[in-house]
Amino acid sequence: MKKRENLFPTLFEDFFKPWNGGWLDKMDWGRELTVPAVNISETKNDFKVSLAVPGMKKSDFKIEVDGKVLSISAETEEQKEEKDAKFTRKEYNYSSFSRSFTLPDGVNSDKIDAKYEDGVLKLMLPKNDEAKKIAPKSIAVK
Repeated sequence: MKKRENLFPTLFEDFFKPWNGGWLDKMDWGRELTVPAVNISETKNDFKVSLAVPGMKKSDFKIEVDGKVLSISAETEEQKEEKDAKFTRKEYNYSSFSRSFTLPDGVNSDKIDAKYEDGVLKLMLPKNDEAKKIAPKSIAVK
């Protein structure tokens, strides 16, 4: 039996067209690729994008807009060393991710704002004045 989310992609998956789950995520790079969970919501004035990325610092993130594509990526490396009279053990932990989204028409990309707090990266994508004027349309089911 297929999972429900595979049968019915969310509106935002179609709307933002994230480039994940493809061949790149299945490649073996010598480590497991992790992709943080993303929540996207819309209000009259903006879109809100939240990524669960605990354990990172603000300086680990790289956020870019290239045309209509919003790219969010991060890299972090942690080194841990234990010393004892008989041995030394070093462990390196490297993690990274990258997510890209196609921005919908009406997003004012010059005013995108990002904040990182409590392990959650939050982006506010404000709508331009034209997009705010468009009223929602109801569609009858036949």
